[in-house]
Amino acid sequence: MSGESKFKRISGAVKNLIADKEDTKQVFVILEALSGNSGARAFSRFLKTEQGPRLIEAKKPLLEFLKDREWLASLPKGSLGARYYNFTKVEQITADGLTEASVEGRPEDVQEISAEQIRYHERMRDAHDLWHVTTGYGRDPLGELCLLAVTYRQLGNLGILVIIGAGFLVTRKETPELGIGKALREAFRLGKAAKGLPAADWEYLLTQPLEEVRRQLGVATPLAYREIIDATPDLQTAGYLAAE
Repeated sequence: MSGESKFKRISGAVKNLIADKEDTKQVFVILEALSGNSGARAFSRFLKTEQGPRLIEAKKPLLEFLKDREWLASLPKGSLGARYYNFTKVEQITADGLTEASVEGRPEDVQEISAEQIRYHERMRDAHDLWHVTTGYGRDPLGELCLLAVTYRQLGNLGILVIIGAGFLVTRKETPELGIGKALREAFRLGKAAKGLPAADWEYLLTQPLEEVRRQLGVATPLAYREIIDATPDLQTAGYLAAE
């Protein structure tokens, strides 16, 4: 893809995303276009972790665990899996809901990558809502922006910064009274302090108490975000309340 066509693709995706914040496909368009070598570097870091090689070669992918509603519902109250189950139930979302959007947002001339890298990227995609529950950020617009800030610190894809920038401008324009800059700065800081979310053994952590999962991964409470959400009932999504 030439530089000019890539710019048009990115700018078009940004405009579409601003016009419709629910158009998830545009997120994947931007991430694909601006990923550079960040994906390869993140994959390399993943393989160097103790559990990375085992997770990438697992016969049963993470998505299959997340689609097993009966198993999730059987997990102990207060576990990550039980909180995730409630989160998806009240938000009326499914574990494979991002799959179609990621396929639609993938350009035809994308560089070929190995089967292992494909499984890694699918794992990152499928764990998105687990990151929501673990970090405490809801699916409201501010929560999504803050989770992206955490994700950028963990993965380093410049496309994430573009999405955050666009979202910040729109949200600040629509609701200037919220003062979202403080929550975003906190999210970048918390994301930097977290311990290896991409290489987390989610299959095991789903069975563990959420507070213990947060302790193991070094995930602190997003106080600035909660202060805004608790003072703004219209932003309190069902998922935010169900995951707490």
